Amino acid sequence: MNHVARRYAQRNVPRYTSYPTAADFTPAVGAADHRAWLANLDERESVSVYLHVPYCREICLYCGCNTKMAVREEVVSRYRRALESEIELVAGLIKEVPPIGRLHWGGGTPSILGLEGLKSVLAVLKRRFAFETSFEHAIELDPRYVAEAFADGLAELGVTRASLGVQDVNPQVQAAIGRIQPLSTVEAAARRLRSAGIRNLNFDLIYGLPRQTLESVRQTCGMVAAMEPDRIACFGYAHLPALKANQRRIDEATLPSLDQRIEQAELIAEELTRCGYVRIGIDHFAKAHDSLVSAAASGRLHRNFQGYTDDDKRILLGLGASSISTFADGLAQNVSDVPKYVQAIEAGNLASVRGCRIGPDDRRRGRIIERLMCDFFVDLAATAPGADFSGELALLAPMVRDGLAEVNGTKLTVTEAGRAVVRVIAAAFDSYRRPATAQFSKAV
Repeated sequence: MNHVARRYAQRNVPRYTSYPTAADFTPAVGAADHRAWLANLDERESVSVYLHVPYCREICLYCGCNTKMAVREEVVSRYRRALESEIELVAGLIKEVPPIGRLHWGGGTPSILGLEGLKSVLAVLKRRFAFETSFEHAIELDPRYVAEAFADGLAELGVTRASLGVQDVNPQVQAAIGRIQPLSTVEAAARRLRSAGIRNLNFDLIYGLPRQTLESVRQTCGMVAAMEPDRIACFGYAHLPALKANQRRIDEATLPSLDQRIEQAELIAEELTRCGYVRIGIDHFAKAHDSLVSAAASGRLHRNFQGYTDDDKRILLGLGASSISTFADGLAQNVSDVPKYVQAIEAGNLASVRGCRIGPDDRRRGRIIERLMCDFFVDLAATAPGADFSGELALLAPMVRDGLAEVNGTKLTVTEAGRAVVRVIAAAFDSYRRPATAQFSKAV
């Protein structure tokens, strides 16, 4: 990254996995809006479903997810029953229930429900919804809890894709982040999943972690690539100790500097492309045969709360504490506090407590931001016909002068030098943007 781009990399900007972003949700939008949006769903349009399980056996020090440590099995079981009740409640509010085209379990650690728990939730979904014939069924997994019998059970449940939280394979880094996970554990998890027939594997990596060095990152990339996952997502660690108490246990003196973070991100891209991966967007990599690569090449790449995807479903039904549902006219988020979520559902109420309505201008801006994040290019006239973005282009003038973007009429192109800070470029079209604050992560 050149020295000019490094200046912009210091800015705090959203990750733009949605627009408007979750930071702009308000309590003015809640359960009433959620009910109305569910009632207006078109049964002819298939949907995606996200199931959030906010529990882990232990909390890693780096974690920024909405999760908590499971101490008693009964607490997890009660949550599972609430999740099933929410499925029943949501399905009952839809006039004509649409089919499910994508199903994704996230967390936390969804496997904490156990095979019987996962099977129970899935049974409720199948009773209340139809599934498309070749729907994708994905689950996020902790490699430390993927026994052979469990992998076989996931395959029997119809899971087609698994995402393993690898983060880093260096023992010193693992100790610094409170996640001891030998390379052999990851290798065994991948082998068991593949043997069970779940051959589509994603690995998650993180840079900017305590005690990471360029050499340790290089070694991690080589070891991970040798396991040949189909996709690798590599995210920058967001250190927000004011919001996440577990992160306060990280020794800030051991965190890489901004320049070191940038060097790590660049090295990861170099190493993974050298190993045969195609770079997708700002933080994903995929094997040439993967559907993400063809989606990116044909302009069909999308970005949602799970990152880059070829999922073209407009509607996402988020189920579980803190999950977000996406509708044509707005977004609705469930309460993050697990006891409050469970209480709301057990009382027969939706648990949505905040969100935002999406108007025509939001839709236009959302399309522009998504195309910039996915394609590094947007034709404003084609994407938002008749709209005037002269003010936004004026905001981008310094970045154009710095060689990070190019403007040709209504066509905006992010240059190779500007790709690392595309979130900053996208922010010019975000009408909700406030002055930069620490609630967002660094651009790199």
